[in-house]
Amino acid sequence: MVTIGKFDGVHPCLTAATQAGKVFIHNPHARGQRSAGHTDSDVSLLNINQAVTCLTAGKLGPNTTGDTLLVGSQTNLLAYDVHDNADVFYREVTDGANAIVLGTLGDIPTPLAIIGGNCALQGFDYEGNDHFWTVTGDNVRSLVLCDFTGNGKNELLVGSEDFDIRVFKEDELVAEMTENETVTSLCHMHDSRFGYALANGTVGVYDRNSRYWRIKSKNHAMSIHAFDLNADGVVELITGWSNGKIDARSDRTGEVIFKDNFSSSVAGVVEGDYRLDGQKQLICASVEGEVRGYLPASKDQKTNLMDSNAEQDLIRELSQRRQNLLLELRNYEENAKGVSEAKSDVGVIPANTQLQTALSVRPATEEQRAHVELNISTPNETIIRAVLIFAEGIFEGESHVVHPSAQNLSGCVRVPIIPPKDIPVDLHIKAFVGGKSSTQFHVFEITRQLPRFSMYDLTDDPSAASPSGWVTFTINDRPQRVVMWLNQNFLLPEGVDSPDVTFHSLRTDGVLSITNGSNGQITFKTDDVDLAGDLVQSLASFLGIDDLSVEADFPAYFEELRITLTEVDEFHMVHQKLTAEMADHSNYIRTMLVQAEDSRLMGDLSSMKKRYRELYDLNRDLINEYKIRSNNHNALLSCLKSVNQAIQRAGRLRVGKPKNQVVSACRDAIKSNNVNVLFRVMKAGTASS
Repeated sequence: MVTIGKFDGVHPCLTAATQAGKVFIHNPHARGQRSAGHTDSDVSLLNINQAVTCLTAGKLGPNTTGDTLLVGSQTNLLAYDVHDNADVFYREVTDGANAIVLGTLGDIPTPLAIIGGNCALQGFDYEGNDHFWTVTGDNVRSLVLCDFTGNGKNELLVGSEDFDIRVFKEDELVAEMTENETVTSLCHMHDSRFGYALANGTVGVYDRNSRYWRIKSKNHAMSIHAFDLNADGVVELITGWSNGKIDARSDRTGEVIFKDNFSSSVAGVVEGDYRLDGQKQLICASVEGEVRGYLPASKDQKTNLMDSNAEQDLIRELSQRRQNLLLELRNYEENAKGVSEAKSDVGVIPANTQLQTALSVRPATEEQRAHVELNISTPNETIIRAVLIFAEGIFEGESHVVHPSAQNLSGCVRVPIIPPKDIPVDLHIKAFVGGKSSTQFHVFEITRQLPRFSMYDLTDDPSAASPSGWVTFTINDRPQRVVMWLNQNFLLPEGVDSPDVTFHSLRTDGVLSITNGSNGQITFKTDDVDLAGDLVQSLASFLGIDDLSVEADFPAYFEELRITLTEVDEFHMVHQKLTAEMADHSNYIRTMLVQAEDSRLMGDLSSMKKRYRELYDLNRDLINEYKIRSNNHNALLSCLKSVNQAIQRAGRLRVGKPKNQVVSACRDAIKSNNVNVLFRVMKAGTASS
């Protein structure tokens, strides 16, 4: 949590949060203005008295000369005018503030301080008015504003704990990219290109929906920033790591062009004209308080930031290529010799050898969990010595090696795959193929895509209990198009040509039934509201539907939500009661302290001791009350998260404008505490009966 702000409109000040609930502001530019004998330090401290969860500075008000400092905690957002030492506004935020960004969003005219918290996004203007609100899939961990669509207006990019990067055009979701870990940092680079970092040590760059490059480290990326360090006119991705390393990588290739090391973990990376010489510096701060500034490269240094000789690098690269080519040549010579001598221990394989792959669904047995089976085979006498599969988010460490024992060698290898979520995954397969006694192998490379809904087994079991939850809507496409969607997104056996199918979920043991009625009416029956939302989004995307309104009902889920809403009301009442009691106790303490001091001054020691004993007991009661308040607050946050997720799920059952209307109407119903209207909106899509 490090930022730079020009709080007087001119001088940039490095600002950061400490672990003790304080924010420090470093202002070295006021030294000359201090009077003689005044030994005030360059650092001033703000006491927030709460754990700071996010921090930023920037232009918020229309008539303010300097930047506003914004400090977020788990319960509040403070907008503070550092120069005039005054609060701009102080707002309670029930969903917490895990991440914050300041700027303009879409067509909203004023700059907004947008905070991301407990599955919700909220934007405040300079008066503290709530101009923007929507829900997202999980706890928000990172936010950035950039022109993602290229329309000249900013979109909001949101990284969350459910591994997704979502793009909001105001409150409309326009794009979604799925990663395989929590998205901890985002930064805008240029145009529609942005950098990202994950909790597992991955950093990379996206251009719109497509990933440009990524690298993975065993350390964690603490902060990422875009800065043109080599002065070539294009920004690089600067990453500060948990082991104290700083590196700058090319936005196009991910190649490291500069690196440095701190003695402790990096806390933040920012930029600013800190020396006031008209040139911006890259400023890095460590958790121990060490701060370093880096100037962009000079003209003669442009391509040589790593202090290495370009010629030496070229010689090293050519030498490596020579080694590889010599090794390859030796293998070819061995093979040619083997063919002439008719030896069987080399890697010569028949010219018609191909690698064949097949995917099939395998229900659970006594020996094995339910899984998707990848079958890799060759059509002749050759054997598969090893298979290496690379797939994001499926295997621990992202890669999986199958190495059959010498007794089990054959031309067929079966690999069980258990995808944890319903997302399409590319399986990059490398297979080592040769003869039975070969010492050298040919490597076949092939890519197969695992369909999105692969963990669903087609069933015709009439005894399967029909789900009570359903979602229904009407489309104007031919049934054959729905069959095409089914074949593309599910693992179906040959010859399924009807859109009326029933599946058994291998993950939850639930039933999913899809029916295509007359007049293009589609019904999904499932008790899993998340699955229903995924199916609606997938089908709408396949058929190119921009706006889709649906009717839905999930009795079991809605009953759980009704109980949660009742609990929210109870927690709110307890919170108010406890707050009132704390206020009474505070007044009582004040009175008692005055009485104890009066007794001391009058020499009445027995009364003084009595008062201080009462104070001691009261203090113990207050600590116990605080623990109750804390537990109550955590339980309230958990319930609010469930409510926000319910709104998000109700929205995901719709597409386009109906989706935005549902989210907005749900929020209005919660604001007015009208539970019946809330459920009507979730079921029918509108508040009118």
